[in-house]
Amino acid sequence: MKKNIFGQTIFLKRLIIGFVGLITHRTFRSNKFEIKGSKNLFNLPETNVLFVSNHQTYFYDVIAMLHVFNSSVKGRIDSVKRPKYLISPKTNLYYIASLETMKKSLVTKLLTYAGAVLVQRSWRDSGESVSREIRSEDPNNIKLALEDGWVITFPRGTTDNTKPIRKGTAHIIKSNAPLVVPIKISGFSSVFQRNGLKVIDRKKEFSIEILKPLRKDITHRSIEEITLELEQIIN
Repeated sequence: MKKNIFGQTIFLKRLIIGFVGLITHRTFRSNKFEIKGSKNLFNLPETNVLFVSNHQTYFYDVIAMLHVFNSSVKGRIDSVKRPKYLISPKTNLYYIASLETMKKSLVTKLLTYAGAVLVQRSWRDSGESVSREIRSEDPNNIKLALEDGWVITFPRGTTDNTKPIRKGTAHIIKSNAPLVVPIKISGFSSVFQRNGLKVIDRKKEFSIEILKPLRKDITHRSIEEITLELEQIIN
């Protein structure tokens, strides 16, 4: 059976994405969920696209993007109402996630197979501050994912919005020169459990907005300048 660059069976990955999409579709087809700017996903390159987003929940931020991205590549505009897009979902879509978070349960392992590029955080482990070298395989795996398709990252690296933007995303941009597309999510922390899969309030509104790609010359700036621009976007 055909496999992707990480040795995952594409058929199985497609099944997992479809399954996760189907069991969560009820929430995202709700009128409480607003999608803006999905036209900015049209005509993007097939590879080397980096999405940068603020971060409010461990899992539902990415699940929402799986819905919106797959619906949009099928030609839908700001809508995920009909789930036909889950029959043959995009499989070269990845997201950067913490190794610590995604090794905890069977559910997180399934979500990992759906497209996680696992990295070891150099500044935090099991809720404690640490200081360690970046694993050599992490930048290489991110590069592979960009060479294969689209990658989602959360530059803050945490759902705590008081923390600073990490410089890791700026290094990804400098090293790979991707097309950078910002995303803004809102209201997710009120609707969903922050670190689990529980829906805590279906009556509240939440949204996702896909912005226009950043200017390509961002890759020519310094790490500090790129980090500052990402800080302004994410905030």
